[in-house]
Amino acid sequence: MTAPAGFEAAGVAAGLKSTGNPDVAVVVNRGPMKVGAAVFTSNRAKANPILWSQQAIADGVVEAVVLNSGGANCFTGAFGFQTTHQTAEKAGEILGVSAGDVLVCSTGLIGSGDEVFRGKVLAGTEAAIDALSSAGGADAARAIMTTDTVSKTVTFHGDGWTIGAMAKGAGMLA
Repeated sequence: MTAPAGFEAAGVAAGLKSTGNPDVAVVVNRGPMKVGAAVFTSNRAKANPILWSQQAIADGVVEAVVLNSGGANCFTGAFGFQTTHQTAEKAGEILGVSAGDVLVCSTGLIGSGDEVFRGKVLAGTEAAIDALSSAGGADAARAIMTTDTVSKTVTFHGDGWTIGAMAKGAGMLA
């Protein structure tokens, strides 16, 4: 995940999962290029982080991504969208970037996203930003796991380019 030049990541335990496992990750792109792309669900029922991130990536610029597992923030209405917005604002404020260039992703139990969830996500975002490092990709990949049995990362190198990625299993219910 952090193999390309300029990328840092971290994964921390913010208390979203009852297991105490890492559940908030942040990935930051410090350059030299801030270009991003994303693929989103075609489902009509989109979670708040998807709605936010679709708007945020419209200009093709991504400075950071905040990801959480242990709560999907889906079907949480306006309160859940405010949580997503506040998460992007918190990350943007600490990193010194526009919240509009921060994507937010959530996975886990649908319907979770109350005041306690919000507090844990915001605190976890700050803790993950404090822990950012160029060696933090593996920690970030572990933090997005739900029922996955292994973290999923890959790195490709070419002539003058490097791609690093992490993923989680789709359709895996916690």
